[in-house]
Amino acid sequence: MDCIFIRRFYFRKKYVDLPNVSDFLKSNPIILKTRFFSFTFVVASLLCLAPSFIIAQNNSIGSQVNGNFQMDAQYYKVDSAIGALPVSEKMQMNSWTNITYSAGDFNAGLRYETYLNPVNGYDPRYKGSGIPYWFVDYKTGQFQVTAGHIYEQFGNGSIFRTYEEHNLGYDNSLNGIRLKFSPVKGIEFKGIYGTQRYFWDKGPGIVRGGDIDVNINEFVKTLAESKLRLQIGGSFVSKYQADEEIYNSNLEKLVLPLNVASAAGRVNMSYGNFGLGAEYAQKMNDPNAMNNFIYKKGESMLLTASYNQKGLGIIIQAKRLDNMNYKSKRTETGNVLDLNYLPAITKQQSYTLAAFYPYATQPNSEMGLTGQVNVKIPKNTIVGGKYGIDIAINASLINSIEKNLVSDSAKLGASGTLGYTSPFFKVGNTKYFRDYNIEIGHKFTKRFKILFTYMYEDYNIEVIEGHPGEPLVHADIFVAELTYKLNEKTALRYESQLLITNEDEGSWSMDLLEFTVAPKWFISVANQWNFGNPDKDKRYHYPLVAVAYNNDANRIQLSYGKQREGIVCVGGVCRNVPASNGFTLTVTTSF
Repeated sequence: MDCIFIRRFYFRKKYVDLPNVSDFLKSNPIILKTRFFSFTFVVASLLCLAPSFIIAQNNSIGSQVNGNFQMDAQYYKVDSAIGALPVSEKMQMNSWTNITYSAGDFNAGLRYETYLNPVNGYDPRYKGSGIPYWFVDYKTGQFQVTAGHIYEQFGNGSIFRTYEEHNLGYDNSLNGIRLKFSPVKGIEFKGIYGTQRYFWDKGPGIVRGGDIDVNINEFVKTLAESKLRLQIGGSFVSKYQADEEIYNSNLEKLVLPLNVASAAGRVNMSYGNFGLGAEYAQKMNDPNAMNNFIYKKGESMLLTASYNQKGLGIIIQAKRLDNMNYKSKRTETGNVLDLNYLPAITKQQSYTLAAFYPYATQPNSEMGLTGQVNVKIPKNTIVGGKYGIDIAINASLINSIEKNLVSDSAKLGASGTLGYTSPFFKVGNTKYFRDYNIEIGHKFTKRFKILFTYMYEDYNIEVIEGHPGEPLVHADIFVAELTYKLNEKTALRYESQLLITNEDEGSWSMDLLEFTVAPKWFISVANQWNFGNPDKDKRYHYPLVAVAYNNDANRIQLSYGKQREGIVCVGGVCRNVPASNGFTLTVTTSF
């Protein structure tokens, strides 16, 4: 790799050859104080020189560059009726580009992001442009070392997970180092140390942790062919944050723990068609803004059981969360600086009206149970017909945990106290969420198929969305999706959706018609109608037209229409989406 751009560096109208950069920097110390130069020079050097060094050792190693790009831009029109407020810029844009380089066991990459200004619904603190993510990674023998920004997960993530989800405007990457070590087959150690991303800066907390994962069947040679598969693991994470002055309601200064530790253990096993998994985590007292600065320890438990055979699949999950909000900044309340990942066990709905009321994890008080059964009625049978029938039945029940007063507190959860006590297996009285649904899909001919969904939902909008005094939402939701292939390249798809409720904004309907010319074009027309709004003057329509073009790894989509105010959730993490009216342009490409 010939890195001409780094071998001659241009600064203040002078070209400097790489061998003389050291002398040049000594005579121009101000350049070392510029973040742009220091970052660009270091990363460029690593991207260029390290692969060259590796390839010099082994000429048979090839190198590869990959990347992807996405841009989301919105042009806004004022629509006071639906709550689409004026946007001073008229147009806003989010965009990012990932570039990765690999050569044998060496990998390096970076991501450039620009938010000018952030699209409505994203945190305005993302405003700006820069390179908030970069890494270098090298594997040699039993070791793997990563420096820079790291995405990692210990077990199920109950005490540590860093990841990014652009649809939520979420990125809690760890800026530091990671070491992986595999002393023998079947055993892997991981260690991390660093600080978290906080928009364009770093969070105030220092994060340290380690994880061990043991695959018993790989570690014990005599069990390599056993039908019983067993994997165990454990994790430890600690965060440090300097002291600060925080007072309770009695104006008493709180004594804050500077180091907050957590630990987790897990086991996963399977035998034939059966599978079992469990993870338990505990966190020491962690007074923070999310728990009103109480000194109670935190606990979480996740249990999973499954069974699979041809034509049948069953999965059951149970979860308990108690004071498990875990951030590297004790005063933070937004969707940033999370150390752990506590996904919702409820079904993730894909249809618009079925996703109107998505469940958001309640990390400080949650007791849940969910189960799903998938059945495939065989084809060429009386019931299944020529192509068979697919049936999925799902149910989710989520409540609070029970909380009782502690002796040193006259008020439940009072700041500066132990907060409350909670019997581990006792369910609280507050209903958060209920979801009972069934999906039936059947292909009638080679060209025509139907998917029908029915869903009943109870949704505690007061707790989940923070609307004090609002009653529990009870909703019946119906969806019918019909797809007809006109020929090998063209198809029509129609969706009809209906949500019936007497709470919140009342009942809704939605119709969508989509025409596809594979593999490059599609156009869709949709309309949502709030026909059941208690205020007859607010029974608005929300039309939307979209067209998209695909060519290999490139995609351009343009849409125009209205969007209702609501929330969007991915894995139990949510963000608010304001009402809007206007154009949206999305461009994606990869190489």
